[in-house]
Amino acid sequence: MNEKMFFKTRLYFTGIITIAIWSLLLWSHFNGGVPSHHILAREDLPEISNWWGGLLVPLLSWFLLYRIQKRISKNPEVSNFPASVLYGFLGALTFGILLSIFFTLGDSDMPAYMMQGVFILALFLPIYRSEYLLGFVIGMTFTFGAVLPTGIGSILILISAVLYLLVRPAIIFVVRRFIKLVSSNNRKKDQ
Repeated sequence: MNEKMFFKTRLYFTGIITIAIWSLLLWSHFNGGVPSHHILAREDLPEISNWWGGLLVPLLSWFLLYRIQKRISKNPEVSNFPASVLYGFLGALTFGILLSIFFTLGDSDMPAYMMQGVFILALFLPIYRSEYLLGFVIGMTFTFGAVLPTGIGSILILISAVLYLLVRPAIIFVVRRFIKLVSSNNRKKDQ
């Protein structure tokens, strides 16, 4: 996918997201008011209005799609839009929607298990990438607004990056050394 085509895709996607978030905000405004959410669902912490999502979600979409474009353009062998980006986005979108549903239903165990699962998944998949954050935020925006999922998602992205880029290679190194040691000991016994 060339840069001009990707720019058009970014523009269309950001436009659709902008229309969607503003439609949600206007619908909320005329049907009981735009909700606000306390940080960490604690009444003693500040309240953030969902109106901020009208600005944050389009800017975040534009910025994260730009980062995806830059990452893809670094690889000259990729001529099309990689399916892994779409799958990562859809997976994170589904995760965010399910997390919101369980939270709304009052189930506190399942969201906790899901969040723990993210850290295990981060050892196997590069979920620190932009498409994952974008899907997560969009998936949770209807329930929580945009600011809280962006903050939580940013923290999850940082932890996932540390797990995938630092902890995972260390584990792989230790396992390879152990296998090498065991195989050399087995060869010595066979001789």
